[in-house]
Amino acid sequence: MGAGSPHLIGWSGDEVADSVLAVIDADTTVIEISVWGGWDRRLSAQARTVLDKCLAEHPAGVIVDLHHLSDPHAVSAPLWLTVCAQGAAMQPPIAIAVCVSARMPLARRLRRLGARDWLVLYATVPQARAVLTGRRPLPDRMHLALPPDPAAALQARTLVTEACAGWGLDHLRERARLVISELVVNAAEHAGTDIEVFVSSRGAGTAAAVHLAVYDGEAALPRVRDPVSGPLGPSLSDRGLGLRIVGAAASSWGALPAHGGKLVWAIVRSRPEEAPW
Repeated sequence: MGAGSPHLIGWSGDEVADSVLAVIDADTTVIEISVWGGWDRRLSAQARTVLDKCLAEHPAGVIVDLHHLSDPHAVSAPLWLTVCAQGAAMQPPIAIAVCVSARMPLARRLRRLGARDWLVLYATVPQARAVLTGRRPLPDRMHLALPPDPAAALQARTLVTEACAGWGLDHLRERARLVISELVVNAAEHAGTDIEVFVSSRGAGTAAAVHLAVYDGEAALPRVRDPVSGPLGPSLSDRGLGLRIVGAAASSWGALPAHGGKLVWAIVRSRPEEAPW
C-alpha cells in the first residue's frame, strides 16, 4: 500500500460519510459500522469501500448496524455474507456481528441462506457489543500510555523491540520501530493529547505481521501531502509528510474515527529479503 492511498475513513469529507459511518473502540479494537438509507448501487459501493478498509485494519471484531437500512427486497444479503466469510478466513479470524430486526426481509433472507456457521445475527447493537467486547482479548497484544511529547517515541520504539523479540519477529523490528516512531511523533505534534500505543501480532509463519496502532484525542484524520520544495528541500517534519515514511515502510496503513479521537494504524509484514528462513 503506497503512501498516497491509505485506508482513511473520516467523519466528513469522504464520499462515504453521508450514509456509512465507521468508528473503532481503541481498547477492544472492535469497529462499529452504521449503514442507513435506501439500498442502491451507490450505497452498495460505499458500504463495500468502508468494509474493505475496516477489514484491512484487521480489528478484533466488526459490528454492522443495519437497523436504518431500507432494503425491502433483501438484495444486500450477498454483501454481508461475503464480509462474514472474509472475516472468518483471516488469521486471526475477525468476528462479524450483523445487527438487523428479525422482522426485516433482510434478516429472513439471511436466515434462509443458512450461513449460521459464520454469520451471527443480533437484534440490537448493545447485544452484539456485549458479545464481541466480552471475547478474550487479542493474543500477543501490548499497550503503552504516553504523554504528548515527541520524545515519547523512544519508549514506543522500545516497546516494539521487546514485542518483536518476544514474538520471534526480529526481522520486522526496524521497519516497525520506524513506523511507530512516526505515528507517535505525529500524534504528539499535531494532536497534543495523551497518546496510547497498541502493538500486537497478526498471522503466523510466512504471514506473520506486526500490527501498530496509535490513539490520540484529536478527531481530525491525518492527510498525506505532496512535498513542497524549498531552499533546503522538503522537510519531513511538515504536517503530513512524515506519513510518507509510514507508507513506504508499512504494508498498509490508515486511520479511523474513535470514541473521543482517532486511531492511526499500520501493519508491517515480511518482505522477501527479510524472511527469517
